[in-house]
Amino acid sequence: QVQLVESGGGLVQAGGSLRLSCEASGSTFGINAMGWYRQAPGKQRELVAIIISGGTTNYADSVEGRFTISRDNAKNTVYLQMDSLKPEDTAVYYCECIKAGRNYWGQGTQVTVSS
Repeated sequence: QVQLVESGGGLVQAGGSLRLSCEASGSTFGINAMGWYRQAPGKQRELVAIIISGGTTNYADSVEGRFTISRDNAKNTVYLQMDSLKPEDTAVYYCECIKAGRNYWGQGTQVTVSS
């Protein structure tokens, strides 16, 4: 089992920045990928960014160039640096990891961007 705990959400004005953190604990050996998803009210959960073992990253078109995902393997932590935030980035952000073909999710952290 893997447990994920997110932190770093909050309220920020448009154009501002936030950094989300997600720490994995439990059986963390063998985690293949870690990523961030978000879900806005009335919308489906969508992939924001993912980082695969070895460092390959992938971003949603809507955040490319504004968000940066990184991972500290020693701390079992993945980060999402969010810059130039827009009101449409408002959502609950969820951390996710994949291990042995199974997905694990955090509880989510609210990000609200005011205009």
